[in-house]
Amino acid sequence: MRLEDKINIVRNILKDKNVAIGFSGGSDSTLIIYLASMFAKNTLAVTIDNHLMPTEFIEHAKRVTSSLGVKHEIIDIDFYKDPDFLKNTPKRCYTCRNLMYGEIKKVANENGFDYICDGNNISDLVDDRPGILITYANEFKTPLIEAKLTSKEIHEYLDKNNIPYSKSTTCLATRIKTNTPITKEKIENISYCEDYILSNTECETVKVRDLGSICMCEVDKIDEIINENKFKQINDELKKQGYEKVSLNLSEIKNNGEIILNYIDGSFSYKLPFTINIADTKKQLKNKIICQTKEKIEIENIDIFDTGLIKGNNFKNYEDALNKFMHVLTKLRRNI
Repeated sequence: MRLEDKINIVRNILKDKNVAIGFSGGSDSTLIIYLASMFAKNTLAVTIDNHLMPTEFIEHAKRVTSSLGVKHEIIDIDFYKDPDFLKNTPKRCYTCRNLMYGEIKKVANENGFDYICDGNNISDLVDDRPGILITYANEFKTPLIEAKLTSKEIHEYLDKNNIPYSKSTTCLATRIKTNTPITKEKIENISYCEDYILSNTECETVKVRDLGSICMCEVDKIDEIINENKFKQINDELKKQGYEKVSLNLSEIKNNGEIILNYIDGSFSYKLPFTINIADTKKQLKNKIICQTKEKIEIENIDIFDTGLIKGNNFKNYEDALNKFMHVLTKLRRNI
């Protein structure tokens, strides 16, 4: 399906509705706000200030909503006051979204907005993001998933139409290794280091990962860092923040967001980075199931394994296989 056809699906979904969306100012939520501002009956952007976001996060969200003439509500939730979140377990993203979505839903309902959505896209369903279960539990709509829009396609559309969006909207807690407690000191340190690199290079996306005594820098423009004098400058400044070693990830940050199947002669396999809850997935597939066990569900052309392995067979072509795979992704329910 062409990109413009997918965009039209989103337009038609939003048309004449009272649309409320959890708004970060990143590419996904910006696309929805942009389209809703033109086609929805009314639009409300709800931004959560959790005290853990990159510098300028809130100000950028304000600028975007103001430029589009969209009503904007900012909710303050201090995540530092939540002991479960600060433990930083592998369920952190699930805990985070659980804290946010109830508040977004409350504000939307109080303002009379009955179509509540988030910016999840189809590419998010092949990443290890347990927070998607909160989206389902709160019955948030996912128009970008319905249209089967990938991250790559969303960036392509925004760039082509000169629609500005923030490239730094991920919570800074994601920079800290799981099962390592989150502290305000660590977050402030990470924020300072990322801002320093952004201010002293032409990089647009920077992530500084706290690995204890070592920090790992990830950037979207490696050439901006590997210049000998520039790297020494950054190395010296970050060491002043308490790191013994400063390392550079030689793989550039790229917002590809493609879903590519290992497709050969009508068949494919894809291993997801999480395990599947077979019982909950069966509830979504209902009468589509041909055969099932505790470890596997078989539907037409597709086998779903509890290990996260998805196998397909007897497809006419790659596009047919990809469309069926994407449809199945929306029905899967994962374990945390």
